[in-house]
Amino acid sequence: MKSYGYIVVTLKFKKEGRRWAAICEELGTATFGRSIQEASERIKEAVSLHLNTLEDVGECERFLRENGIKFYSHKPKSDEIKCNHLDLNAFYTPFIPSVSRELNA
Repeated sequence: MKSYGYIVVTLKFKKEGRRWAAICEELGTATFGRSIQEASERIKEAVSLHLNTLEDVGECERFLRENGIKFYSHKPKSDEIKCNHLDLNAFYTPFIPSVSRELNA
């Protein structure tokens, strides 16, 4: 049986030359864009593709557990979201994609 819910991941944006680099801290997914908006759209798509692939191969639950990514059965409220600000030359924002996971019967 599948359970549908949400996770919270951290998106990091940093200007590198004339482009914006975008990295999902928890998944290690990265991309870039000519504008911050383009980088944001691309990283969100990359995160969704990464999670969909994990779900397709039945590895999503294991991956989340092994990487300490909390599964929420409801969409987290803003006071449940914490971003670690590590790089003063970058900025961070949370992203809350929906995911499914297998539940043991």
